Amino acid sequence: MARQVKSLLLAVGPNDHDHVTVLLDEAIGIAEPTGATVYLLHVFPREEYNDLLSEMDVEPTTGQLPPDELAVRHESIRTPAGLLEKHGIDYAVRGIIGNPAREIVHLAEEIDVDRVLLGGAKRSPAGKAVFGDHAQQVLLNAPCPVTYIQRD
Repeated sequence: MARQVKSLLLAVGPNDHDHVTVLLDEAIGIAEPTGATVYLLHVFPREEYNDLLSEMDVEPTTGQLPPDELAVRHESIRTPAGLLEKHGIDYAVRGIIGNPAREIVHLAEEIDVDRVLLGGAKRSPAGKAVFGDHAQQVLLNAPCPVTYIQRD
């Protein structure tokens, strides 16, 4: 029997800007009929987080703008959040500082999601070996099924 999906984690990164509609179509297709909650996640590498705070004239060491709040304001999250709202789908936004693969898996475990959705680019085996592949690490380590949607 198929497992009921009550929650799913949609990892959205800066490279997903042109791909977000495809990711959202999949998330909506799962969440709408089941009433699942969608967790929108943006993982900020430390340097990106600090740069965004500097652009907003916020000192990174003050803790005045936590990652969750910055994610709510981030362009990569605003579009998906708006579309989920339009469809009447419950969602929550999470922002985390760190390594994307590690943080996606960690959050999936922490909030006990039923599915992870993420996009990625096609890479050669040599490219994966040299540069690493966050999507591959999530696929191998996630505590639940992962839907991977390849970018063109």
